[in-house]
Amino acid sequence: MIAAPPTTQAPKIRQRERDATLQALRAGVTPGSGIRHVQVGRAREVAEVIKDVERIADGGAAARFIIGDYGSGKTFFLGLARAIAAEKGMVVMKADLSPERRLHAARGKGVARLLCADLVASMATRTKPDGGALAAVIERFLTLARKEALADGKPASDVIRAKLESVLEGVAGFDFATVITRYDEALEQGDEALKTACLRWLRAEYPLRSEARQELGVRSIVDDDTVYDHLKAMARLVRLAGYAGTVIMLDEMVNLHQIIHSQARKSNYEQLLRIINDTLQGNAPHLGFYFGGTPEFLLDPRRGLYSYEALRSRLAENNFARDGLVDLSGPVMHLPSLTPAELHVLLERLRLLWACGDETKLPLPDEALEAFLQHCSERVGEAYFRTPRNTVTSFLNLLAVLEQNPQATWQSLLATTAFPDAGSADHHATAKAAPPPAQTAPLPQVSISQPGNNAQPSDPDGLEHFTIF
Repeated sequence: MIAAPPTTQAPKIRQRERDATLQALRAGVTPGSGIRHVQVGRAREVAEVIKDVERIADGGAAARFIIGDYGSGKTFFLGLARAIAAEKGMVVMKADLSPERRLHAARGKGVARLLCADLVASMATRTKPDGGALAAVIERFLTLARKEALADGKPASDVIRAKLESVLEGVAGFDFATVITRYDEALEQGDEALKTACLRWLRAEYPLRSEARQELGVRSIVDDDTVYDHLKAMARLVRLAGYAGTVIMLDEMVNLHQIIHSQARKSNYEQLLRIINDTLQGNAPHLGFYFGGTPEFLLDPRRGLYSYEALRSRLAENNFARDGLVDLSGPVMHLPSLTPAELHVLLERLRLLWACGDETKLPLPDEALEAFLQHCSERVGEAYFRTPRNTVTSFLNLLAVLEQNPQATWQSLLATTAFPDAGSADHHATAKAAPPPAQTAPLPQVSISQPGNNAQPSDPDGLEHFTIF
């Protein structure tokens, strides 16, 4: 008798993680955790992110512009890149640009400082994925320095100052190093007020120099002119703490495109140019930037990045990458649309997530998934497949109604419900019918292998390895 091969069952999903992920997806936002449950497609793009992270860990730098229409999955992709970086031992930061948070502003406005404050407050590691990791990073550095001092028989303060020499090399590095040493003093003395003041300075929360000088004895603060230098100093500290590097995610870059004043817009683009030049010339070791924006933000010749000639030349696309050929090695990465087959896989994963990973409790049969995509194709057209956000929210809304109304059937709901126009964000979208998913072979997908039910608390997302297959 030949024994049947063992069957592989999907791991059960924790109820809390399931609820949090579904709640975020229904609202059209990227979940803070649980991304692995719904990631499909875009294997080549994720492979490039992994290369970026490895290059940063080796002492290099990276700057990527993730470009896609509204609802195309830019923020989700940035979240996936963030998870990859954290898994590889990076410290990650993220923030959204807004009219009150930009890369540059006139002196005294404070909008760049507020952006920096958001970034530092969001600092996260693999073991502290929800942000607020600044104190942990500092204390890890101080612990490593004390261990080295103990082994060498030297005063800990001397070793700490010696290690901070690399921070002193940068602009505004002197006060940065001073604040770190004051934090060490606060730990030794149990001075919580001094420790809080140090964290406030590092988080760019001091609006006035006089206040910082009174509480910390430093002459400068992080202001709109020194935000980027402060982030580079923070990246050096991260390396001293034993992490592989720092990756910074900036989303909603379209807010720069919407700045009406041309000189203010140009000043922000000049700051972007400085970041790109540093990453290309090796002046930002162990540091990476990811920017999420729309095609208009990049291509508009009057107000987009292409309106600034220096940026246009550095972000120009490869002329040979056309007629279906792609080059993902450049700084600009256009997110491709998910194919109908990939959307079908996405619906399967959403269905399994709804059932907490229990395949015996799936809320819909397979034919319902095909009918749902066919309904989207016939009612809305090809534009629906360019915006996964709309597909996800509509599908989850369908599941919610079925769960709360047992008398309803998916057949009747699909027959009587008109979905919102997915092409509303793209006024040039055409309602061309897409083929049903059964007629399209699935493309290679990206999978994040999971440790199953034995995931350790230090790895709340269950991310162990990122595999392309």
